[in-house]
Amino acid sequence: MQTKRQKYETLRGQLDLERSSFTAHWRDLSDYILPRRSRFTLSDVNRGERKNKNIIDSTATLAARTLRSGMMAGITSPARPWFRLTTPDPEMAEFGPVRGWLDQVQNRMTTSYLRSNLYNILPIAYGDLGVFGTAPMFIEEDFTGEVLHTQSFPIGSYMIGKDAKGKVNTFFREFRMTVRQVVEMFGAYGPDGQPKWDNFSIYVRDMYLRGEYESWIDVCHVIAPNNDYNPNKLFAKHKKFLSCYYERGMSGKNSYLGTDDMEKYLRESGYDYFPVLCPRWETTGEDVYGTSCPGMEALGDIKQLQHGEKRIMEAVDKMIRPPMTGPTSLRNQTASILPGDITYVDATSGQGFRPAIELNFNVQNMEMKQNQVRQRIQRAFYEDLFLMLANSDRRQITAREIDERHEEKLLALGPVLEQLNQDLLDPLTDIAFDIHVRQGLVPPPPPELEGVDLKIEYVSIMAQAQKMIGIAGVDRFTGFVGQLAQFDPGALDKIKSDKVIDVYADMTSVPPSIVRSDEEVSAIRESRAQIQQQANAMAMAQSGAQTAQTLSQTPVGDDGSSALNAIVGEA
Repeated sequence: MQTKRQKYETLRGQLDLERSSFTAHWRDLSDYILPRRSRFTLSDVNRGERKNKNIIDSTATLAARTLRSGMMAGITSPARPWFRLTTPDPEMAEFGPVRGWLDQVQNRMTTSYLRSNLYNILPIAYGDLGVFGTAPMFIEEDFTGEVLHTQSFPIGSYMIGKDAKGKVNTFFREFRMTVRQVVEMFGAYGPDGQPKWDNFSIYVRDMYLRGEYESWIDVCHVIAPNNDYNPNKLFAKHKKFLSCYYERGMSGKNSYLGTDDMEKYLRESGYDYFPVLCPRWETTGEDVYGTSCPGMEALGDIKQLQHGEKRIMEAVDKMIRPPMTGPTSLRNQTASILPGDITYVDATSGQGFRPAIELNFNVQNMEMKQNQVRQRIQRAFYEDLFLMLANSDRRQITAREIDERHEEKLLALGPVLEQLNQDLLDPLTDIAFDIHVRQGLVPPPPPELEGVDLKIEYVSIMAQAQKMIGIAGVDRFTGFVGQLAQFDPGALDKIKSDKVIDVYADMTSVPPSIVRSDEEVSAIRESRAQIQQQANAMAMAQSGAQTAQTLSQTPVGDDGSSALNAIVGEA
């Protein structure tokens, strides 16, 4: 029988073995693109020495920055709505009370996102996703007014596992905290104001009492499916996922943890949801980590670019400061190739002071080759998509050409966006909605939504751009029918104009508040019909009165009787 600590350590060893084959590749990606976004050893924390020694040309780093910024602005921009709550039934979503409730909940969630640190962490996650292919993000409930709190993790500091459906459901992280941070985060205080040491090792207690607050402590955090899960019990140990923080180390000669400290845990809790969102750019088969991303695809070009830049600078240096040869008489004399200096050579020696090689290196041709490599790197990071208009040097370009070029680029990025929705944005919205419900920030829903699952629609710039591909078809269809109606007005009977408006508004993601619901439209049309009916009745009454007056003034007999009298008498 294993103890709880031994089970966690066994899990850590298994996950570390699965991760080991990716580590060398991640190191290369970090060294050549993002040197500061990796942490492969615990001692890497708070190290300020230079780490970009392998980077001579920063094209890849700048392209990764463009990808990160473009995904942030195009998918989850804090400056505009990027998601919308709706129902699977479009007609129900158009119902006035339902639409008003959905709009209110969406606004409250948007406000919570702005107040939290979500928009600080998302760009980091997008950058890691594009370079390393995997970018886990931790999200948990916050009770200090921010509603939710998120955190990103450097590559190499975590390990993940997945379930039978390919979804990540296990997370293990190793990191460092200072003694002060450990006591502040996991400590409880007694009536005397002093920390309780029940959950801490003797080592942490002694350092804190000695005032060594900034010493580093190795900590492990594991989140995994709970074998004791019981939905009918409310205790944390019966939650769907267990969560445990503990000091890393095993008892023994080289460890600071004694035997009595091995079953002490900094915090044991649980979650009803898996709190780690783990988007992956692309996976292959049963692989747990992302196996393809722009950084991985461009790594060969990136290395070629750095190698080429190094050789170019060596060639230029040899042309400017070439290696020299001279007679043996100069062995003990000063020789110089500095501008303005003179090196005296005995003419009788038969050999002057001259370059050892005559290098005729064509830098321009090499730069053309390097530019081709740079362009491949930029295309791999979709820089041509995100900076398409900014980099265009054409003065005249039609709107139709812009749409076609957008369509071509978005078709290549479409699968990535779908994967991102499934792994990141969908669970993010679900978790945030549940947190708002638990904190009482969601008003009671209308009765029509009883037992109805909500649906998430994305209305970001990228999502809209993809929808614009379908809008082009709607525009062409309605334009064709409009032209046909000039010859045959009956062609308009074939179009459901209300439905066209709803579809077009949905594709363009206009705010629901500016489009009237079907009930409002029916009421307006009914009121307009009643007004028109009353106007017709009044017009008919007025026309009848004028006719009667005319008949009364028209004589038809010798006795002077009018036509109206004759009609009435006949009746």
